[in-house]
Amino acid sequence: MKKYLLLFPIYLLSFHLTQGQSSVENLQTDVLVIGGTASGISSGIQSARLGVNTLVVEPTPWLGGMLTSAGVPAFDGNNAMPAGLFGEFRQRLYNYYGGANAVATGWVSNTLFEPHIGDSIFKSMAYSEKKLIVKYHYQFKSVIKSGNTIIGAEFYHTNTSAKLIVSAKRVIDATELGDALASAKIPYDLGMESNAITREQVNLAGANDIIQDITYVGILKDYGSPQPLIPRPIHYDSTEFDASNTNFYKDTNRKRPSVDAKKMLEYGKLPNNKYMLNWPIYGNDIYLNVVEKTPKQREELLEQAKQQTLRFIYFIQKDLGFNHLALADDEFPTKDKLALYPYHRESRRMHGMVRMLVQHISTPFDTPQPLYTTGIAVGDYPVDHHHKKNSAAPQHLEFFPVPSFNIPMGALIPKGVSNFIVAEKSISVSNIVNGTTRLQPCVMQIGQAAGLLAALSIKNKVDPKNISVRQVQQALLEANGYIMPYKDVTQKDRYFKAIQKIGATGLLRGVGVPTGWANATYFNPNDKVKWNEFSISWNKKFTSQKMISDREVTVGDALLFAATLSNNTSEKINKTFELRWQSIGLENFNLQRPILRYELAAILDQYNVFNIFDVDIYGNYTKL
Repeated sequence: MKKYLLLFPIYLLSFHLTQGQSSVENLQTDVLVIGGTASGISSGIQSARLGVNTLVVEPTPWLGGMLTSAGVPAFDGNNAMPAGLFGEFRQRLYNYYGGANAVATGWVSNTLFEPHIGDSIFKSMAYSEKKLIVKYHYQFKSVIKSGNTIIGAEFYHTNTSAKLIVSAKRVIDATELGDALASAKIPYDLGMESNAITREQVNLAGANDIIQDITYVGILKDYGSPQPLIPRPIHYDSTEFDASNTNFYKDTNRKRPSVDAKKMLEYGKLPNNKYMLNWPIYGNDIYLNVVEKTPKQREELLEQAKQQTLRFIYFIQKDLGFNHLALADDEFPTKDKLALYPYHRESRRMHGMVRMLVQHISTPFDTPQPLYTTGIAVGDYPVDHHHKKNSAAPQHLEFFPVPSFNIPMGALIPKGVSNFIVAEKSISVSNIVNGTTRLQPCVMQIGQAAGLLAALSIKNKVDPKNISVRQVQQALLEANGYIMPYKDVTQKDRYFKAIQKIGATGLLRGVGVPTGWANATYFNPNDKVKWNEFSISWNKKFTSQKMISDREVTVGDALLFAATLSNNTSEKINKTFELRWQSIGLENFNLQRPILRYELAAILDQYNVFNIFDVDIYGNYTKL
């Protein structure tokens, strides 16, 4: 198995390089995904699984983006919510390495792995899809428009400058920095918004153009014996890394470090005695804003980030004495053995049909726009901003507490253009919210939802903005996704899908709890239900004195309520109700006893309440 995973990409790389020699190549496809990033390859796989011809175009020889090419093979968050393709990919890692414990090697994440193995797994997943083609070594140049409709894109080969022109029914921007949406002239934000714009109440008095620090990752390997030091980098000064760990703490004006050098390295320890260098505390983060530069300009500027990491490596080898560690010679296919490109934590953020703000995370059930009813992905990581290398940046945004949350479908769909979907880190969120939606599990789910949106919109012959929210959510659930961020109901639960769907109606809400590293929203499936928990008092059709009381809802009440919602008024409290109850595996049929939350969700789902409480892209109910 290991030999297969390692050798397979080499064959494909050789094949695609051969194919790229023509001066101009024209292709047609149903779905074009620009970028084989974490979201891009997820988009491509999901689109192909729905039977739609899909093409992913990637500038490097690897798939997986920040998880592989950028050298950050660690999942931040979602340990208890293995949604969709993220969960499938993680399970393949478990299978390869020998279980969950085998990849719990560092303390930054519950799951860490070698970048080249991640690339191989992504490729094995992609190549198993008959409707999916991947082309490597093609750099994005521009989108092709007809009026306000995106109809394709143009690329050039990174080695030969040969052109690739692709026509497509749907185009997905899965680039690291939102390059395709910028080419499409879609309005976007870059930097921080003021409170006056977002009303997020996070103490940002004015807007600025500051983005998060980036990191050019290196993977060190323990060779078991002293290794030659890397050449002393230009402008090397060990004081740059003072206070990165307790073994090197001389400048007491800096905050005392909390870990020693060994613990610092174990932060990103990977299987097979390797170490990911992605250390934010006086380590190899650097402030560089290359977003709106050309590919050539980016390459030139990013040399500064490479030098930052090389100086850090030299510091580790020479001043900390870890001379048995050196850059891994079996990871990245680069001359300098560093990652294929840097870890970008932030990109352009397009203006979408809706915009996700902090309040949609913190108080999703109390905002004027109930965007939680349109969820297509979930996350539980705190708002994490890296600004330590930029003294002009606000320093209070690190680990801003939020409960677990979902991402609204409309955040993937831009205003003003047709046939276009945005994924990766460029979805329509505020700068603050990007600090959590940017993390890998979220990004993979965003990509999966984007691929599903593209494929379903083609099948239904409508623009992505007009596709049924409920249809997308149902398809995601069938693909093992999550649409509600409940951490106390797992996919193994018999009524998981029913609880997810009824949660998305707003009839039964969750309780959000920000708890630092393990943010949660709980459904509390075994609690009793009171009438005043129902959030439908806004609708006169269902409002009654009984429904604003704190009286417990009985099994009989619930069945009558469900029958009323579905206009199934012919049903009475008789054998029909009991048969419905038993048909979905519920027990203890007693009309007088209080019903439990999971039982109510199951019976409401039996009456198709999920589709009765249909919503538009803004979270407005459309059928009531």
